[in-house]
Amino acid sequence: MTRFIHDQFAKDYLEELLKPYGEVRGSSRVAGEVREIDVLFSPLTKQSTNLETLGLLGRFAATAAIFEPFRNAASKEEICDCLLKLLEVRGGLQRQANRNKTSIPELELPKLWILTPTASTTLLSGFGATQKVGWLPGVHFIAEYLRTAIVAIHQLPRTQETLWLRILGRGTVQKQAIDELEALPLNHPFRRATLELLYNLRQNLQVNQNSEEDDRELIMRLQPLYQQDREQAVQQGEQRLIIRLINRLFGEIDSSTIERFQGLSIEQLEALGEALLDFSDISDLEAWLNQQIE
Repeated sequence: MTRFIHDQFAKDYLEELLKPYGEVRGSSRVAGEVREIDVLFSPLTKQSTNLETLGLLGRFAATAAIFEPFRNAASKEEICDCLLKLLEVRGGLQRQANRNKTSIPELELPKLWILTPTASTTLLSGFGATQKVGWLPGVHFIAEYLRTAIVAIHQLPRTQETLWLRILGRGTVQKQAIDELEALPLNHPFRRATLELLYNLRQNLQVNQNSEEDDRELIMRLQPLYQQDREQAVQQGEQRLIIRLINRLFGEIDSSTIERFQGLSIEQLEALGEALLDFSDISDLEAWLNQQIE
């Protein structure tokens, strides 16, 4: 059950990050036996958003791609199953091209990116996976015509470029990535959406009765961050409410006065809400704010 919770998080997470850059289809069925691709991605012809924001993940998304993320280390059987999905997708594209009497442009052939938290030397050598010049450690390519790489997340360097992939790691790797996510600027385009998905993951793991030790540690890591975010959301809501009340009572207030509200705690904002009833004009508000600073 826990694995399925993490699988759903990984699919939702990749879809959220990739949707500004192209068409994302999750859980897409392919021919043959009932098989589902976790995330099938087709990039926009003309990108209006910078793929470099996603670092290494953005490099993966520069061309058509299939993403298969795993919570536990991918086994050789699971990797073979991923390869079958890739070949079935390619077969479907080839049949369509034959019907239309056209050829398939190289860039339209999807690449398969198998995202596994760890990968043993035995597993990588069994698939003949090697590293290529110009690619980061941890990205292992198998035979060229298969257009496939096994991404061993635990081997990726701890840099900004790999952050969005290390979020899908396990244990210390994932916790470090969450620390880095928390430290990003508040206006980063993917910070808020990623945190909300992590909070949803936390909630789903909490109701699961069979959580693993890794999951319990993840819940504990997210708890203070979740609490801090919720308190900040309440504080911002209080600020907006107070500003609306002041505007109704005294007219529009200037930006410098609004800035002074940013540092007020929830308790101070609640006290100000009650005190407003006794203010006769804007000077009373200014005096009250001065008292808080003192």
